[in-house]
Amino acid sequence: MTPAPVHHSIDYVELVVDDLDTAKRFYSDTFGWVFVDYGPAYAGIASPTGDGSEVGGLLASEERRPAGGPLVLLYSDDLDATQTAIVESGGSVVQGPYEFPGGRRLHFLDPSGNELGVWASQ
Repeated sequence: MTPAPVHHSIDYVELVVDDLDTAKRFYSDTFGWVFVDYGPAYAGIASPTGDGSEVGGLLASEERRPAGGPLVLLYSDDLDATQTAIVESGGSVVQGPYEFPGGRRLHFLDPSGNELGVWASQ
């Protein structure tokens, strides 16, 4: 059974990508994400709980959202290993890793140029 959405919580994050297959391969190879295909221009990001829900999606489009949108942050148990996976999968680290009061963090660009962050508590 899919859990009910939680009032005022982040429920879904959608990234606009240049090439859907490249984006799916990058996020699958780097973070182990699993996708639900909805045609040639959209793939849902399956929840890591395996409950059949989705946490986001990838939209293939040439139109970009305006700059200055929100920064999506992911969590990692091993930031150094995640940094290696980002680079090996075709992404680029654009900031960090750097220390902050909650641990360490880095920012990266995916193959379509979307900037995301990853943090670890150590």
